Amino acid sequence: MNIQLTEFVIFDVETTGLSHLDGDRIIEIAAVKVKNGQVIDKFYSLINPQRLIPSQATQVNNITDEMVITAPVAAKILPQMIHFIGGACVTGHNVKFDLNFLCYELALIGRRLNDQTPAIDTLKMARDLLPYLSNHKLAYLARSLGVVVNQTHRAMADVELTVAVFLRLLQMATDKDLNQVSIFLNQFGVEKPNFRLTQSSQESLF
Repeated sequence: MNIQLTEFVIFDVETTGLSHLDGDRIIEIAAVKVKNGQVIDKFYSLINPQRLIPSQATQVNNITDEMVITAPVAAKILPQMIHFIGGACVTGHNVKFDLNFLCYELALIGRRLNDQTPAIDTLKMARDLLPYLSNHKLAYLARSLGVVVNQTHRAMADVELTVAVFLRLLQMATDKDLNQVSIFLNQFGVEKPNFRLTQSSQESLF
């Protein structure tokens, strides 16, 4: 099957910090579904992390406690995210970071992504397809590919930027005959984390 016919869900999370294992939580999630080079659906929500947002995180993403106090909790939103993904391939820039948070929070509520759901990292794509770039961070990469960069460090803004970058990288991969799904996934895929939390470990986080 040609990779151009595959559905991709490009997603991003904003969090209270850098480590899910240290108790940091998702405070914003956004996703865009793409097929055949076209955006076909979007998903977005702020999330109440049920704890205070450190000032250092707010300085990065401009999300405050007041913004999330009335937002739904992860247990309400993340099952909707699973439904939104459906049979698509999840994709993101440095996607392991976002997957770690998503899969960990899903494990907290006894859920998980489908075992058959593949994951693609646009950072891995960029390093492979554009090895001559001195920097592969999202904004730098976007500018290098002629993509206008406006807002960053908000989930939907970062997703929309990643979509634009991904579609360009996808075309580059196709031009190099990396357009069969099995070859594409082998080249640019990453493993999803597999968290299995005990009841006691879940309770200790709340």
